[in-house]
Amino acid sequence: MKLQQAQLNYLKMAPRKVRLISSLIRGLSVNDAQAQLLMHPRRASQPILKLLQSAINDAVKIKKMEQDKLFVKEIRVDQGPMLKRWMPRAMGRATPIQKKSSHIILVLAEAEKAKPVRFKIEKREKIKKPKGKKAKQKEEKPEHQEEKEKTKSVEGRGFKQRIFRRKSV
Repeated sequence: MKLQQAQLNYLKMAPRKVRLISSLIRGLSVNDAQAQLLMHPRRASQPILKLLQSAINDAVKIKKMEQDKLFVKEIRVDQGPMLKRWMPRAMGRATPIQKKSSHIILVLAEAEKAKPVRFKIEKREKIKKPKGKKAKQKEEKPEHQEEKEKTKSVEGRGFKQRIFRRKSV
């Protein structure tokens, strides 16, 4: 049985939060795991997805494994070093803050039979937006957004007029 291991060190996220996501994909085929991670709203899903894709690419290109047969054999989240900070509190006190980090180890294995593909994951091309002042000038807002902005400013102005129309005593 061929194995492919990938590791992500010093992820600035608490291991407890990362373990919630890692337990979802343990034992799944790589296609199902990618689909789970793409659709999951938690912040930890993005670095784990990136790590998974890196492991898949290495397995296919370097170890000559078939992508359809790959599955997540093991995913382990260990605690990395902790940064210790202090937060000022009332009456001159200070309370400790622990900024935790994680180490993630992902192991892919090749199954004997390929599982049928349930999801089709397409790679999207990144759209590059120009940066700078000229780009901001070129961006035009649709008409319905301009109308909403006008109505918001009128509503806000009425409130201010009422406040400043008051006579001071």
